[in-house]
Amino acid sequence: QVQLVESGGGVVQAGGSLRLSCTASGAIYSGNAMGWYRQAPGKQRELLATISVSGYTYCADSVKGRFTISRDNAKNTVYLQMASLKPEDTAVYYCNLRMGIAEFWGQGTQVTVSS
Repeated sequence: QVQLVESGGGVVQAGGSLRLSCTASGAIYSGNAMGWYRQAPGKQRELLATISVSGYTYCADSVKGRFTISRDNAKNTVYLQMASLKPEDTAVYYCNLRMGIAEFWGQGTQVTVSS
């Protein structure tokens, strides 16, 4: 069983920064990818960024240049550094881990950006 625990969400003013963290525990294999999604009220869950064990990253155009994904393989932890936050970034942010066809999700952490 794999568990993902997120932290770092909160309330921030527009233009501010936050760093989200997600630590995975359990039976984790080396060939995995971790990522971040978000879901705003009334909207579909949106892929933000992914990173492989080797460090290959993908970042969605909607957050490119403002959000940066990174990971610490020794700690099985993935980070999302968010800068220049906008009110439209308000959402629940979810951590994701993929190993082959298996997929695991964190419980989500709320990020609220006030104008």
